[in-house]
Amino acid sequence: MAHEKDLTRLRKDAFSIFQVGLNAVDPKAAVRRTLRLEGDDLKVVNQSYDLSAFENVYVVGAGKASAMMAQALEEILGERLSSGIINVKVGHGASVKKVRIIEAAHPVPDEAGLQGTREIIQLLQKTSEKDLVVCLLSGGGSALLPCPAAGITLKNKQTVTQLLLDCGADIHEINAIRKHISAVKGGRLAQLTYPSRLVSLILSDVIGDNLDSIASGPTVPDRTTFSDCLSILRKYRLLEEVPDPVRRTLEMGAEGQVAETPKAEDPAFERTQNEIIGSNLLAVQAAARKARELGYNPLILSTMINGETKEVAKVHAAIAKEVVKTGNPVAQPACIVSGGETTVTIRGKGLGGRNQEFVLAAALEIASLENAIILSGGTDGTDGPTDAAGAIADGETISRATQLGISAEESLENNDSYHFFEKLGDLVITGPTLTNVMDLRLILVGRYPQP
Repeated sequence: MAHEKDLTRLRKDAFSIFQVGLNAVDPKAAVRRTLRLEGDDLKVVNQSYDLSAFENVYVVGAGKASAMMAQALEEILGERLSSGIINVKVGHGASVKKVRIIEAAHPVPDEAGLQGTREIIQLLQKTSEKDLVVCLLSGGGSALLPCPAAGITLKNKQTVTQLLLDCGADIHEINAIRKHISAVKGGRLAQLTYPSRLVSLILSDVIGDNLDSIASGPTVPDRTTFSDCLSILRKYRLLEEVPDPVRRTLEMGAEGQVAETPKAEDPAFERTQNEIIGSNLLAVQAAARKARELGYNPLILSTMINGETKEVAKVHAAIAKEVVKTGNPVAQPACIVSGGETTVTIRGKGLGGRNQEFVLAAALEIASLENAIILSGGTDGTDGPTDAAGAIADGETISRATQLGISAEESLENNDSYHFFEKLGDLVITGPTLTNVMDLRLILVGRYPQP
């Protein structure tokens, strides 16, 4: 079996690499990289805005990282910023002076989020073509920017959100439906802002960085339709499960009786600049660089990994075993890095999240493999409805659990990865990181690099 000292050092390195990945997607640094103020000119990537030409500069937004983004914006603009409203997840606030921060529930929206969104709408309704609006969006923005379409209640939206989360639908499918039962998503926030100028700064938490999926695309044209939504509900056998007002709205929309979400030709988008300022790729690349500094041979698998968590874990574990057996696709000591976001189909009644379930499933596959470490964590510091970002395991995790009378197979079957790792002391708990670019997964394999 692996030497205890080597495993301790491997674990320490895994945590260090994970932290560097998180640091690379700091939301304040991302805003500062994107915006700079030169006299009266606010430069946003390749565009410039003469602030002396605007009567007011407002900020709105939503997401787990949006409060930190707002803090950076305040520091850049100073007295030039008039006011603003931001919705964030409970516990993800930040110290700001001119921006009103509203903490709300995630991933299922609540009344606080609804009230905050209504205040954002009221602010936008009073703006004119002489105003500049900066919108700050990050992961979690879909749940944190709730305002149901006419005839739909918040409770209806909560029910639909939970059904979609539990069935294993991916984020693109979930957001397609969110957009079509919302008054602000799917480009409608841009419509509300028009004719003001709109600059949207976006921290991506979706695979492929599709603008119309991040926070359900409130400031970009929507490519999905009401008919797409009905197809998604049929795919997961949810058409008869969703509340009647939701089903009726989607059916009426497919029949042309409810206006579609705005498409690319809408004039609001001619006065809108959308910029992605941070993504999963930055975190993965930073992690790989740190691994190399520590003496590992890094391999980036992909930042676009999705699918059922347990199956994705098996593939990662198979690569780890291949490294040990043949030295392919990367020689030992190896650090395999991947990003993206998997899904969990809930069948049990336990507690956990996709990262903890990934580590548990992978731990079963690499049982007894010497000098192997697995760590997977959500970059936002939370994994499912738990206080953990994820978990860490090694080749001895399963034998340790067995000695304690804990069945890994039963825990996995019951979707109870949280209690499994809690008993072993192997939860990864970071607290809110105030950023969010999906997940970061690490597998360290082979002998510990010699100093």
